[in-house]
Amino acid sequence: KRNGRKENRKRGDIMKRSQLYSLFSVVLVAALLFSCKRSSESESERRTSDGSVIVETGELAAVNSRSVVVSRYGRQWYQMKIVGLLNHGEIVKKGDSIAQLDPADINKYILESESNLETQLAVLEKLYVEQENKKQESESKIRNESAAFDLKKIEWEASRFESERLRKIKQLEYEQAVINLEKEKKIYELNKAINTSELKIQEIRVEQIKKEVENAKNLIPLLTLRAPVSGVFQIATNWQNSNRNIYKIGDNIYAGNNLAIVPELEFMKVNTQVNETDFLKVALNQKVAVRLDAMPKVVFEGEIVYIGKLCRLKDQKSRQKVFDVEVKIIKPDERLKPGMTVSCEFL
Repeated sequence: KRNGRKENRKRGDIMKRSQLYSLFSVVLVAALLFSCKRSSESESERRTSDGSVIVETGELAAVNSRSVVVSRYGRQWYQMKIVGLLNHGEIVKKGDSIAQLDPADINKYILESESNLETQLAVLEKLYVEQENKKQESESKIRNESAAFDLKKIEWEASRFESERLRKIKQLEYEQAVINLEKEKKIYELNKAINTSELKIQEIRVEQIKKEVENAKNLIPLLTLRAPVSGVFQIATNWQNSNRNIYKIGDNIYAGNNLAIVPELEFMKVNTQVNETDFLKVALNQKVAVRLDAMPKVVFEGEIVYIGKLCRLKDQKSRQKVFDVEVKIIKPDERLKPGMTVSCEFL
């Protein structure tokens, strides 16, 4: 009997142990599954158990980024052809040449305008000569009418001893001479005003063409586009192209379109976001530990410089809502490049 009891106890202990092992195995498997599920979540959704630390993913961007926008060159050149372009991703210094626009149309316009200028200058010279001749002719007519006036005046005064009929004739001739003289003087003054106006118009036309030629020549150096700041040359997307590729040599670009972006590499920031439930847990000037995905052990010190005022959907396929946040990297570092993925631990 004693041996049977001992054997039953052993069997009971073994069953209890196996049940404990089974329960432990189930708990372990559940923990592993939960851990796998948590690890499969995105970095932007990881939190500590008490919720005091928030970790979000983000993307590096330059604090100061300048766009290279094509200007409108004159009234007629609203579209330009790219004949030279720096390679995408090249490091540039401020003032370096980054693109060249085709000057062919402007050079053609300059040649045509210079030819037109020569024609208009010839017209102006001809106008000077013609008006001088007309002036001399008009002055000659005035002198002739003045002489005729003096003669008729003398004849009229000398006819006072003649018959009444003859005196009347001389008086009418004198009055006609007065009218003719006044007429020629008025014609002279009128032609003088007209000639002055015509000369002024032609001189303005010549000066306008000269100014247009000068302005067109001044545009030629502006067709060489230069880097506004030192940084990385990034060519913009050509939205007129059906393939949505970046601009390349031979493409046409309209005035006002963005040809490229040059972000400065000295000071960087992180564009990230926080969940709406954590919105009140972050504040301006709050310290942030930034880690590159490529170098997770290296910590870059940052601080919050902007918190969005509006809540938005994280993406089109998600119902999760977030607030945009900008984190400024305190110290410059050459290892930080625009577009790199980072994680932000809000301290």
